[in-house]
Amino acid sequence: MSTVTNAQALNYHLTHPGEDSSPGDPNAAFYLDGLYHLHYILRHPWRGAASYSFVHVTSPDMLHWSWQRTKLQPSFTGHGMFSGTGFLTKEGIPAAIYHGQASGRNHIAIAKDRRLSAWRKPYAVEPLTAEGQKPEMVHWDPDCFLVGDTYYAISGGHNPPLLRSADLCNWTYVGDFLSGDLPGTAIGEDISCPNFFPLGDKWMLLCISHPYGCRYYLGDWDAQNEQFAPEFHGRMNWRRPEQSLYAALDRDYFAPESLLAADGRRVMWAWLRSMDDKIAERSIQSLPRELWLGQDGGLRMRPLRELETLRHDRVQLDQVEVSASNSDAQLLASAPVAELDGDAYEIEILVERSQAERKRFGLQLFADETRAGLPVLFLPEYGRLRVGDTEAPFALADLPAGEDIRLRIFVDKYLVEVFVNDRQALVACDMDYRAARNLRGYSFFKPTVLRSVKIWRMKASNQGFFEARDSRIWEVDSE
Repeated sequence: MSTVTNAQALNYHLTHPGEDSSPGDPNAAFYLDGLYHLHYILRHPWRGAASYSFVHVTSPDMLHWSWQRTKLQPSFTGHGMFSGTGFLTKEGIPAAIYHGQASGRNHIAIAKDRRLSAWRKPYAVEPLTAEGQKPEMVHWDPDCFLVGDTYYAISGGHNPPLLRSADLCNWTYVGDFLSGDLPGTAIGEDISCPNFFPLGDKWMLLCISHPYGCRYYLGDWDAQNEQFAPEFHGRMNWRRPEQSLYAALDRDYFAPESLLAADGRRVMWAWLRSMDDKIAERSIQSLPRELWLGQDGGLRMRPLRELETLRHDRVQLDQVEVSASNSDAQLLASAPVAELDGDAYEIEILVERSQAERKRFGLQLFADETRAGLPVLFLPEYGRLRVGDTEAPFALADLPAGEDIRLRIFVDKYLVEVFVNDRQALVACDMDYRAARNLRGYSFFKPTVLRSVKIWRMKASNQGFFEARDSRIWEVDSE
């Protein structure tokens, strides 16, 4: 397959405009002088073998992306580029730390300007112990961050090591980054694609483990011991039944990266790794998510507020009653809620708390009288939310008293992302999305009243994608 066809092209998800590429990790993200910058990994041939570059895209709003010439590529670095992060030096200069393919070392590249139009030659991070010896450590997916005037770097692996530097050149091995791990994690989970940053009054470690996908820790930075003391662990990826229990990369929400927006919001992306065999090798990025801490100290997440600028042609339905399905044989909902005759929507459903208590109910996308489509269902008996064939924890009992259900569904052709009450989010895919046009309601045993159903069509933000598909400005050197 040479390029993404018009049928495969998404409307408002960031997608690579060229050949199949895996991995597609987002990397080195910045807000600089009114412009957002993001890189993502591109696999390509170089000197007769597979190698990896960082494709560079820019946007004024994190939605409308333009592709730039690829600067961070093997013909410049001398090696392929695996995951890392972007950071600002003490002088405010953008820099990237990453793992050099087959180099056995992590590397730092410092930009020559804030447009990222040129970079200084990368150099390897070569830590020493306090005694001047080379430490025994894994050199893998790195992150770099500042605490006061001190640079710290972590290197991925099962027990990430922490390094310290005053100047980004001379690095001292400190020891273990984590003060200890938490219940809810499995022995052998690695910390890869790490991104460590303050969030509210805590620190957050956003990362993956290869067996289980995107996850995070919340805790405190122990300045005296120079360690991260995690207090809570949560997951952002949820295994589908058909996915292997053993294959390390068979995960949907993967390889996260984040930045600070112009107004101080923390915004993240993740590579939508597998989703469906037909797009498994595509570099598709998730919708940008805003992250913050709620009053209870728990993580909150919602779709980027700039997505609201794409809304148009709103339709609102009030007090929609979904009649009950009380027979196991009656699998389909009794009636449609609305017809979706396009391929780019945001749908917001509000359900009063009294209607949702102990109720199995939800919606069916791409459905009709004979096709159940893609379900979005609340399962109180399991305390879970189901989207497609993926289930994630979500229990009404965990919400504050009186808080109603707010469900936001983003439809971008075959790709669906669902957010509920700023507390949970899932992704799903239905490559047969054109098979049926209805949005249908489902309610088991008792009817459910949807207080409001708001449906917006979404404008496309993909003009830059089509321009880059034609110009191939991102094309990298093969020699």
